[in-house]
Amino acid sequence: MDETDEAILAALAADSSTPTAELARRLGLARSTVQARIERLERSGVIGGYTIRLGTRARRGRIRATVLLSVEPRAAAQVLARLKPMTEVDSCQTSTGRVDLILTVAAEDTERLDAVLDRIGAIPGVTDTESLIHLATKFDRRL
Repeated sequence: MDETDEAILAALAADSSTPTAELARRLGLARSTVQARIERLERSGVIGGYTIRLGTRARRGRIRATVLLSVEPRAAAQVLARLKPMTEVDSCQTSTGRVDLILTVAAEDTERLDAVLDRIGAIPGVTDTESLIHLATKFDRRL
């Protein structure tokens, strides 16, 4: 990757719906050059896909929490298989230290969040959970 690839990635990260022609104008390149570079970045796995970010209006009213999970040895695969279909679980990362998995969870209200936390805690292989409710977002570089 060179500086031009990095500039293309930065522009697409800011707004993945930016037309190729607009990117080309901004970067002072031919549209076909930008298109070829994007296709190469996709093929090589540097660009793994495109998605939307929920706007403030869609996120407003959702209660978010970080959930720390401890899992029995060799039970991680089964726990992950049970977590993946839960639409309230936005992300799941493995971790070093005192917990095995870190989840980001979102629900419409406290009752639904409580129910999701109960479902997560009841998964066979989960030995301990700790929930941290998000109060306010001071900044988020993904937005």
